[in-house]
Amino acid sequence: MPTFTALTTLTGKAAAENLGEAMERLDPEPTGIGVFEVEDGSGLWEVGGYFTEAPDETALAVLTAAFGAKPFVVSELPETDWVAHVRRELAPVEAGRFFVYGSHDADKLPKNRIPLLIEAAMAFGTGHHGTTLGCLNALDHLLDQGFSATKVADIGCGTAVLAMAAARVWNGDILASDIDQVAVDVAEANLKANGMSGAVRCVEAAGFDHPDLKALAPYDLIFANILKGPLVALSPEIGANLRDGGHAILSGILNEQADDVVAVYLQNGFNLSNRSEIGEWTTLILTKQGAI
Repeated sequence: MPTFTALTTLTGKAAAENLGEAMERLDPEPTGIGVFEVEDGSGLWEVGGYFTEAPDETALAVLTAAFGAKPFVVSELPETDWVAHVRRELAPVEAGRFFVYGSHDADKLPKNRIPLLIEAAMAFGTGHHGTTLGCLNALDHLLDQGFSATKVADIGCGTAVLAMAAARVWNGDILASDIDQVAVDVAEANLKANGMSGAVRCVEAAGFDHPDLKALAPYDLIFANILKGPLVALSPEIGANLRDGGHAILSGILNEQADDVVAVYLQNGFNLSNRSEIGEWTTLILTKQGAI
């Protein structure tokens, strides 16, 4: 069965979402619609539809004019080996001293960079998403300031790329946890692929609800790349499990949510040390008040 795509870009989240809703009323109707921010800081959003028959290009032109979008590009997709396609298209990511890559790009590893091998099939935590990249940049920032840690926790670890980055630069006790056992298994597989088996302990846990996590506290550094709701709910636990002067690197926060998250953490004994944005996502470095 042929598959057709119709893709365009325009400025602004609201306009993009409205265009996506309008595309649902096309005839022939799309089998799926995606609305995504282009995470390069340009403010552009991509809107695309997938069709099992050629879309009505006149109707698409009307939508283009109505929403101020660029003309739709309509393509018929060939039968594709999607795993091979993703491997070709998913370029390596540099975040300061860190280099995140797939095995298909092993020959591109630059000198004087810390390698982190994450296969393209691992959907979240490859470094391409603004939240993961933001956390790696935040860690790089702390390293530039001379910060060092011997006890690190990565809460909601996904691929465990953040825990592995910490284990690459520090010798110490590093724990990675996720509420999903599949994610824990993926984390273990990534450690093995990087020749780091045993460098990070991986456990299934919600928040800090695991005896291994509790036993190692207080931590010097805690990563939590999750979402606003869990980050707010976890703020007392993160504060209780972090040493005075220790840092929390938080992400999974939409830019418009960041002030709310900062306010909650200030109430729980933190100072804001650094704030950065990549696309629609904010990453925070928060420091627990007290003498180091």
